[in-house]
Amino acid sequence: MEKIGFGGGCHWCTEAVFQSLPNVEKVDQGWISSTGEYALFSEAVIVHYFSSSISLTELIQIHLLTHSCTSDHPMRKKYRSAIYTFNDEQQDIISEIIDKIQLEFTKPIITQILPFKEFKENEEQYQDYYLKNKGNQFCQTYIDPKLKLIKERL
Repeated sequence: MEKIGFGGGCHWCTEAVFQSLPNVEKVDQGWISSTGEYALFSEAVIVHYFSSSISLTELIQIHLLTHSCTSDHPMRKKYRSAIYTFNDEQQDIISEIIDKIQLEFTKPIITQILPFKEFKENEEQYQDYYLKNKGNQFCQTYIDPKLKLIKERL
């Protein structure tokens, strides 16, 4: 099994997006830190998957489609647009994937490729947030449109 980290928006939303994919084995939701100026924790998930079932390209496409990957808004410290790598090989592969996907966007993708340093899991009450709270206003407003977009694109 392989893993990759994604950050971009609310980790509840990001968790729901990747949990909705049939070939994702597990999603850990919480905060990820990287190195240097990105050492502070930011909301993110770790996606566990088998590359024989779903490709890294597909995961990255979904990630970029379901958050503001071209917007450098004021909440970027809390909601860092990033892909967190677990080895050097992922770094090069992801860079190539983003270069190809960039052609689908009119604005430059600002998503950073950062080395994974540390993960802090969210409290149990917030795990599987969408699965436990589908009917609440937050989920209907922010998560449901992302899930609809994925279904339309897949």
